[in-house]
Amino acid sequence: MPIQRREFIAAIGTGALATTAGCAQSGDSSGQTEAAAESGGGSQPGVSGETLTLTTTTSTYDTGLLDEIHPDFEDMYGVSVDAVAQGTGAALESARNGDSDIVMVHARGLEDEFMRNGYGVNRRDLMFNDFVIVGPESDPAGIQGMRSATEALTAIAESEAQFVSRGDNSGTHTKELNLWEAAGTEPGGDWYQETGTGMGEALNVANQQGAYTLSDRGTYISQRSEIDLVILVQGPIEDGPEILANPYGIMAVNPGVHDNANYDLAMAYIGWITSPDTQDAISNYQVNGEQLFFPEAVSENPDFQQYVPEGWSSDSDG
Repeated sequence: MPIQRREFIAAIGTGALATTAGCAQSGDSSGQTEAAAESGGGSQPGVSGETLTLTTTTSTYDTGLLDEIHPDFEDMYGVSVDAVAQGTGAALESARNGDSDIVMVHARGLEDEFMRNGYGVNRRDLMFNDFVIVGPESDPAGIQGMRSATEALTAIAESEAQFVSRGDNSGTHTKELNLWEAAGTEPGGDWYQETGTGMGEALNVANQQGAYTLSDRGTYISQRSEIDLVILVQGPIEDGPEILANPYGIMAVNPGVHDNANYDLAMAYIGWITSPDTQDAISNYQVNGEQLFFPEAVSENPDFQQYVPEGWSSDSDG
């Protein structure tokens, strides 16, 4: 049986990001709604006073993006958002168990599995950045400037230079495993350490040990002033290999599977975060003068494949 929603939020502890700017005003909004109803008008949506539970990848938490943009949504609808920061795998598992209303993650293969199994609906492309391989400036494996991410990992493995892996089934960890597989290398041994932590902590561990790691660009930029690691292999944003692209998606939990899911509020959130205004806010969000995320929801030529698992068609068996 899924644990109760409030117990779930409390159990996450330090992994939870509760943005409550709209909580204080939600009571006022309810009063405004009642007054408006008595006067024959209406200025607040029907979801006013409710709470949306969002499970999301740690990079949206570590970078401060959600703290920046959520007050607008909370004020607009008179609601609060409980944003629970987990790795992508854990965020999807929480949603699979009925413990969230909506998920924001960055591992398309895991998202597709989630949708194919009936747990997620109305997926949208949201934004992107990229992955980078970072490490000590001394660069013991000699990978700086390499144009191939897989060749860089092969060099790290062959030199047995220290490498820190998140090891947490997150989107970043999934990408890392895909890269090792593409490189034809199975990492292991004393030089390879799995932390089982979020990106921010993995960067700190790599920094302390003078190790390499794979990071999303946004989290690295947000912590760069606090660590000594440098980017040694760039992603496609800086003309690096496309294999290091890092797209984010968002989808509602299927109310047909979990009738406790707040589907109305989840769909309001999807509409809001993929709107031109919020996409502009994502584009304008910077840390130390650098853009962390690049909006992808608004396009003159939309990709309709974004709504369904990759490769799916009405004629397919899936």
